[in-house]
Amino acid sequence: MDGNGRRVALFATCVNDVMFPSTPKAVVTLLERLGCTVEFPFAQTCCGQMFTNTGYFKEGLATVRAYAKAFDGYDYIVAPSGSCVGAVRHQHEMLAERSGDTGLLEAVRRVVPNTYDISEFLVDVLQVTDVGAFFPHRVTYHPTCHSLRVAKVGDKPLRLLQAVKGLEYVPLPADEVGLPTGEECCGFGGTFSLKNPDLSVALVTEKARNIMATGAEYVVAGDNACLLNIGGLLRRDKAPVQAIHLAEILASTEEV
Repeated sequence: MDGNGRRVALFATCVNDVMFPSTPKAVVTLLERLGCTVEFPFAQTCCGQMFTNTGYFKEGLATVRAYAKAFDGYDYIVAPSGSCVGAVRHQHEMLAERSGDTGLLEAVRRVVPNTYDISEFLVDVLQVTDVGAFFPHRVTYHPTCHSLRVAKVGDKPLRLLQAVKGLEYVPLPADEVGLPTGEECCGFGGTFSLKNPDLSVALVTEKARNIMATGAEYVVAGDNACLLNIGGLLRRDKAPVQAIHLAEILASTEEV
């Protein structure tokens, strides 16, 4: 519970749990520094969007049940993933309704409104942008598709970044398709990158070119799946740019 007696749960997400455990750890470090006590429900699993996005609604229903059960009773559920938060908000109720299980639907409607991306929780709930972070590096920001268009976190991640002491922010250039500040997709898109590999590679190649043009040391985003895609290309090209999650910058308080 935090200082006001509200229960806060960490939704780590499966990709972070398996591949990027430093990110959910950074969320805990950050929230504890801001006075929250964070609980980790061990029954949590995947949000299920990989099933739902590809039309496997029946198979995805088990993850909805697991999420509703694991996080029932918490005032806030915080995740370091706009993509997974977007899936919870926009898919779980639909799947519960299709199942015809009224008990599940009620449970989903209790937990979904309490689910926040870490940037939303900091800015909207804790009402803070300066979280006491220190990160003396040149950084550019990639607004991931799901965080921007599904979870709709808006400029909250950027406001948090710009308040970090020592950080020099440089925006991505506008994309050739006319989207502002690098809002073009990185090409990952979950199963999209598997089904459309040529287009995926073309998109991430353009994204990496724009990132390198900024002269940044780090590219930051709120979704590690996208950073996995971008970072993979940057490493293959031996580019002097590292991919890092927003939460890890916000949790940092000394030079790295």
